[in-house]
Amino acid sequence: MKRIAALILMLSVLLPVRAKCKSSFDVRVGGKKVTVYDLRVSPADSLLRMKGMDDKKGSKDIFEKAAFCSADIDAPALVKVKVASEVRSAKVLPSSRGITPQVSGKEISFEAAPGDRLTLEVNGDEIHSLHIFTNAREEDVPSPTDPNVLYYGPGEHYVSRIIVRSGQTLYLAPGAVLYGEMFQREKGGAYSPVVSLIGDNIRVCGRGIIDGSLCETLTTNLLYINGKNITVEGIILRDASVWTVPVKNSENVVLDGVKILGYRANSDGIDICNSRGVTVKNCFVRTLDDLVVVKTTRAGGTAENIRVTGNVLWNEVAHALSVGAEINHDISDVVFEDNDIIHDKGREWSLRVYHCDNAKVSGVVFRNIRIEESKNLISLWINKAVWSSSEERGRIDGVLFENIRAERVSNPAVQVLGYDGEHLVENVTFDGVTVDGKGISPNNLKTNGFTKNIIIKQ
Repeated sequence: MKRIAALILMLSVLLPVRAKCKSSFDVRVGGKKVTVYDLRVSPADSLLRMKGMDDKKGSKDIFEKAAFCSADIDAPALVKVKVASEVRSAKVLPSSRGITPQVSGKEISFEAAPGDRLTLEVNGDEIHSLHIFTNAREEDVPSPTDPNVLYYGPGEHYVSRIIVRSGQTLYLAPGAVLYGEMFQREKGGAYSPVVSLIGDNIRVCGRGIIDGSLCETLTTNLLYINGKNITVEGIILRDASVWTVPVKNSENVVLDGVKILGYRANSDGIDICNSRGVTVKNCFVRTLDDLVVVKTTRAGGTAENIRVTGNVLWNEVAHALSVGAEINHDISDVVFEDNDIIHDKGREWSLRVYHCDNAKVSGVVFRNIRIEESKNLISLWINKAVWSSSEERGRIDGVLFENIRAERVSNPAVQVLGYDGEHLVENVTFDGVTVDGKGISPNNLKTNGFTKNIIIKQ
């Protein structure tokens, strides 16, 4: 009883602080004041970011503060943001939106459209930014009286585990915050996800938040997907303690307009594992670890027909868009298209096929991608790694990089490295890949003797 009472006391102290942001951002969208939420993000110091990846348990205490807000609009609307000090400069990302904010004293204003996922940086401060999500109005809002609807209204809710079964809908209303509780260990020592979608014909929708800040690091996913014909729309996922959204052994899954915000070790955004017919579109992902990755672990089959389109991405340490590392079954027909990488501060690669197992990767396309910052640009790689689970190596056959525009690239080299004469990287085309406005050339390629048919077009 004493332990329960202590937990309740701790929650009563922590939750009000976690719910809303103490930052100086005051935001109005279309003349209406919107709630600004607190957000823990990776620190500006690169060594601390790396420590956050490598110090697994300690990563929870390695952060700085940013903020985010969300509003539904029917048409383009004026956004006004007031801050505490004089504004010398303001930038709105992604730059592809072409938004030039107006500055007057301590106020910044600009127009946002339905579906925007914008980041406002004030006075050159990238880290302590404000993310502004302007959603289109919701359609087909589920009824709270429908027996097949799990309905969470505005306010704070504390849940240990939610399982959404076949034919059910989980709805998170605007202003709803679901906190995953700390103690979720099941028999056998495993932790259950905060929300699991298990079955067929499942929908998750709304504008609410699922929050993992009360969960110990490396314990539980925020949203676990295992089924067929599943749609997740519009919700916000904050502070996962491990992979945020694993999609495992699933078919016909759509994630549309989902916002993922994380800073702890292994807080991947979306991991598509052994699944077919998966679409990730119109999402926003800012996490410490991998953002959107496709994998095939031993426990499952192939991965194919994957589409990752129209997303806005902020990478802190690992990969922004990648296939691998775990590739134990064939992966084919994967398209990353029309995505904005607004920041990539990682030690890994912005665009990568990272192959350290035994299967074949083919038919991968990176197309129409705008990269505003990158430490390491492109890598196709076959070898052994800490993630390897098989002795045999695999192959990479057929990768297209088309219309890739990258700026502020620290390492413009393009890595293309096979393993041996039987395990090649082959049939790779670079068509219209530019770094700071200049097309890449053979001088940019870093290769070994285990590649074949590598083509560069301008």
